[in-house]
Amino acid sequence: MWKAVQPVVPVLLGIILIEAALGITGTLIGVQLADRDVSASLIGVVFSAYNVGFLLGTLTCERMINNVGHIRAFGVFAVSAAIATLLFALTTDVYAWTLFKGLSGYALAGGFIVIESWLNDKATELNRGRIFAVYMVVTWGAGGLSPLTLNIAPIEGDFLFKVCTILMAASMIPLALTKIGNPEVGHKQSFGVRKLIQASPTGVVCCFASGLFTGSLYSLLPAYTEAVGFGARELSILIAVGTAAALIVQLPVGYVADHYGRRPVIIGTNALAGALALAIAMAPSLTFTGLLVLFFAMTMFQSPLYALGVGQTNDYVDRKDFVRAAAGLLFVWGLGASVGPTLVGLVMDAIGETGLFYYVGIGYGLVALFALYRVFRRRAKTPKEQSDYVPVPNIQAVYGAPELDPRGEFQQSARSRIGTGFEA
Repeated sequence: MWKAVQPVVPVLLGIILIEAALGITGTLIGVQLADRDVSASLIGVVFSAYNVGFLLGTLTCERMINNVGHIRAFGVFAVSAAIATLLFALTTDVYAWTLFKGLSGYALAGGFIVIESWLNDKATELNRGRIFAVYMVVTWGAGGLSPLTLNIAPIEGDFLFKVCTILMAASMIPLALTKIGNPEVGHKQSFGVRKLIQASPTGVVCCFASGLFTGSLYSLLPAYTEAVGFGARELSILIAVGTAAALIVQLPVGYVADHYGRRPVIIGTNALAGALALAIAMAPSLTFTGLLVLFFAMTMFQSPLYALGVGQTNDYVDRKDFVRAAAGLLFVWGLGASVGPTLVGLVMDAIGETGLFYYVGIGYGLVALFALYRVFRRRAKTPKEQSDYVPVPNIQAVYGAPELDPRGEFQQSARSRIGTGFEA
């Protein structure tokens, strides 16, 4: 394993620093906005801005990378993200924060294009599965566990923003010192939404719903915990427990999906996730222990949604098209994540803090019903006909490098995650 990942250790260190900063700032922004009694809808707009910026960045940053090279481009993106993070310390205006969040998303999109193209360049047919696995664990772990920092540092004021600025800037160091040459980014076409829907309506719905509901859940969770009387400590524990639940469930869910079929697992996990979310919504006086148990269980069932959607789609496209299909699904995910936080914020403003779990609970239930409907519309692939399940994180900034996915055909030249040639 060490020999497989040794060439990309500097890149992985950069990822850890960026994801740690993202995990802290994402939670900190939500907590501070909730403490200032900013409406849930405005909080949702702030987090939607990040996803809009990230989506735009994946579509437009290739040209700069190709013009100036990877190290210089990554330096520009990392410094820009660090500046955007530090700007949060200079003002408390929520509209300014929305702009800063969008700028951060745009800059980090470019940074992750560089990072993933570097990983792809060092991957071979023999080691790409191991590199992909380490990449997923690093991003999941750093992004999910870093909010625990809120237990040992003051959440008021600008101290943690300054810490995150340092982490963002420090991410340049291991990559700037690496001896890895500049890989090719190039121009990559992705499947259009229409073509993806024709291939697998269920897969598209799952990926869109993952952005629409899961992204919304974590964006507005600080507002929920503040409203029900819990503090930053409890919030950080919830996020860490949710990360642990997501990691624990991947192997058993993958085994069941690979041996008994994809759609039954989609139906079952989403029905259970929806039921657990509604249980939280209908019990507003839950103790923290009760909330923690229900949240852990709910996260176990909702976290595989994106990976199941990708797997379901891959079952109906040629192996040579896996990467293009995955890039299109990332775009679909980004669309859902761009509008989801704003939508759930409006729901919470209308019916109160429990609107968060009513929103995701009903949403996951609708996904289960749609998958059930599709059972009667098209014969499912047998387990032998399916592609293998591969876990993919659904956290900020990282959705999984499609070129490293061991299910697709190996591509020697590196490509960016979503090319500017997205088909209509």
